[in-house]
Amino acid sequence: MHYEGVLTKMRTEITDVVQYYLVWDNDFINFNQLLGKKISINFLKYQCLSCGLEKKIFRQGFCYDCFQSIPQAGDWVISPEKSRAHLDEEDRDLEFEKRAQLQPHVVYLANSSDVKVGVTRKSQIPTRWIDQGAHEAIEIVEVPNRYLAGITEVALKDHVSDKTNWRKMLTNEVLDLDLAEVREKLKQYIPEEAREYYLASNKETEITFPVKKFPEKIKTLNLGKNPFYEGVLTGIKGQYLLFEDGTVFNVRGHEGFVVELKVLV
Repeated sequence: MHYEGVLTKMRTEITDVVQYYLVWDNDFINFNQLLGKKISINFLKYQCLSCGLEKKIFRQGFCYDCFQSIPQAGDWVISPEKSRAHLDEEDRDLEFEKRAQLQPHVVYLANSSDVKVGVTRKSQIPTRWIDQGAHEAIEIVEVPNRYLAGITEVALKDHVSDKTNWRKMLTNEVLDLDLAEVREKLKQYIPEEAREYYLASNKETEITFPVKKFPEKIKTLNLGKNPFYEGVLTGIKGQYLLFEDGTVFNVRGHEGFVVELKVLV
């Protein structure tokens, strides 16, 4: 089998085991079906996900010019507390920002390597948790806009991490925690503006990833430095492909890379 196209983050479906799909313009791959098979990845060129031009990718699949100008890459995306659409204040494109920011958002706890706090649109649950490689997660508050979610996250990250240790996540150095208990301990730190939105009864979600073998030591594949790789696929977790020789490939970290992918065995 032979595929060619621009990489975007893998789409997912939560079932007993998470299903992973890489979607091209006219085709798609279910990576779960490739476990145990040898595949090759060959980097061909860049293609910005915004302007579509062959320009080196800067961040998030965008070239430098697009990253500096498009609303999808505004500061509020990474730092939700900087959201201003609820005040009718524009960053780059007020109409876009209103659509993105003025909708239900959730502040959550996820356990990928250890417990962390995060923010996502309600519509992105459980996708966001899957993308982070969390084997368990739970909601803390559900608020009506991104700003309230952002200030809640800022308040809580003084007491719990907002980062994932991706190396521990990929080597499966994880602990099972009682996230409802952690949530209850953090309740006192929720800002006053968001306290009425506290979710006391939501249950923990458990997620199982399609992994036959976790790597003991990790080697990261960077197509910008090493444009060709082949190996046997042994698992998928978060947005990473895991290979038999310990190589891990962050698909989302290579958005905007045009690749040729072959299934060899």
